[in-house]
Amino acid sequence: MPSLPERPVLRTGSMDEKLNIAVFIDYDNIEIGVKSTLRREFDVGATLDALRERGDIVAKFAYANWSMQPKATRRMTENAVQMVQRNPSPRGDKNGGDINLALDALEMAFTHDHVNAFAIVSGDSDFNPLVNKLKEYGKKVFVVGGKAFTSNILQQNCHEFISYESIVGDVRKAEAKAQGSKTGRSRRRRSETLDLARVMPLIKRALRVLERRNVQPQLGLLKSTMLQLDARFSERDYGASSFSELIDKLAEAGYVNVTGSGGQAMIETKAAPEAEKELVKPEEALPVLRDVLETHRLEVEEGVPADQIEAWISEEAPNFDWKDYGFQEFAELLNYAQDKLVVRVEPDEEQGLLVYLGEEFHPTAPAAAPEEPAPAKRTRRRSARKTTSARKRTREKTAAE
Repeated sequence: MPSLPERPVLRTGSMDEKLNIAVFIDYDNIEIGVKSTLRREFDVGATLDALRERGDIVAKFAYANWSMQPKATRRMTENAVQMVQRNPSPRGDKNGGDINLALDALEMAFTHDHVNAFAIVSGDSDFNPLVNKLKEYGKKVFVVGGKAFTSNILQQNCHEFISYESIVGDVRKAEAKAQGSKTGRSRRRRSETLDLARVMPLIKRALRVLERRNVQPQLGLLKSTMLQLDARFSERDYGASSFSELIDKLAEAGYVNVTGSGGQAMIETKAAPEAEKELVKPEEALPVLRDVLETHRLEVEEGVPADQIEAWISEEAPNFDWKDYGFQEFAELLNYAQDKLVVRVEPDEEQGLLVYLGEEFHPTAPAAAPEEPAPAKRTRRRSARKTTSARKRTREKTAAE
């Protein structure tokens, strides 16, 4: 009996070793997401630069219908990205292209032992199974996408989520520095920074984990532990360009004590009135959104721009501020609400994000119970049985006589 071929053995090292990263770009998804939320073109060069800060890029692939993207092909060529043609199906869906990307990534995981990290540039939650499988094989997984259009499940499921908003922020700073001035307005307002108090629960959890491991809470270990607990963490969300700068800001605000300096600095928390206040949870923002959607139900049924929903909330709930619930942008609240089935959000290059009512407003009708047999039929059966029995008794009586 012929023996079956052996399954390839995936050899991976620890997460602290040098990372060799393979990049897979779902261009159709990331391009429409960036255009509809940030109103700018997707910058593949800036994205690759952000990944180079984390390791060596050894392979780069981008999937799209390139015959429709002449400008993008030029940018991909300039950055030595290998373009894979995604041929649209007759029905217009792109699931075939997503499957090709996933299969190519898995093939590389099996056949290239030196590749120990993967970067998925997309906001599509359909790639969750791919992320799970790569993690199962011991690979480190980065996801690059916008916080306003990347599935929250995908953001939490990877080892580190790199928000495109933070990449754009770095590009803007570099442009302003090159110009020697910060004059001129962006086409879109900047993301608001979050309250420092919001990062303290995560820091406390990470410190407890390190304490249980009997490990000293140094800066590098603290950040890596925080990313293990929440892949979405980024110091840039709190207005800091580096993790050490965030710790300095927390120390100045009275949240932590820092002893030592540089990479050997040790961190411990201390009680502060601001840190002790109870923070509201993201889901507590949904009732206000539900009320506004219900009030304007007819309009939202047909789809309205996200800016219109934001304007309605400002008029009908003037004291509501989504930043209090941990969202930097209103679009992030809508993205969270979409995961909770409150809304359905579709990107549009001209109008931005279009918002529709979610499944919560269109509950599925319960299945109809099976109909019971009609009583009349049962009555006829009983009558027929009684008639047959009566005839049988009559025949027996006649025979006896």
